[in-house]
Amino acid sequence: MMTTGPGGHGQTRRLALFGTKGVVSRCRDFTEQALADWGWTAAGPEGPSDVVEDVLLLVSELVTNACLHAGGPEELVLSRSAEWLRVEVADADPRRPRRKVQSDLSRPGGHGLIIMERLAHSWGSEPRGTGKVVWLEVRLSPARGQRMSRP
Repeated sequence: MMTTGPGGHGQTRRLALFGTKGVVSRCRDFTEQALADWGWTAAGPEGPSDVVEDVLLLVSELVTNACLHAGGPEELVLSRSAEWLRVEVADADPRRPRRKVQSDLSRPGGHGLIIMERLAHSWGSEPRGTGKVVWLEVRLSPARGQRMSRP
């Protein structure tokens, strides 16, 4: 489902989700298709777009975290404007995400929030119904969809 925001400047796509089996790849495919439809492709004349790869990794992390810590995601929402992409993953668990304290960063697991902090312009969570939404935003260049430098 796609809706257009005020004045036609933004668009939103929603994907309802049930269960955890295959949900990460479904969300990545959905996101990749939305970005392609919006003119942000993973491979262009200058090679892979870093921002598309970053967004796909960020979607994977959000959805995986919902699977591991919140019983699975209920909805993926992608909203975009000319300069921003917002990704939201809703789940039924009201607990906010928190970073695990790890003494050995070389061990697998527990790096999702670190990745979000490094690749997203901003991220957070907010209560929604009896659960929450974890969101992130990626700033895009209006001209080519490339990530702009952070302020």
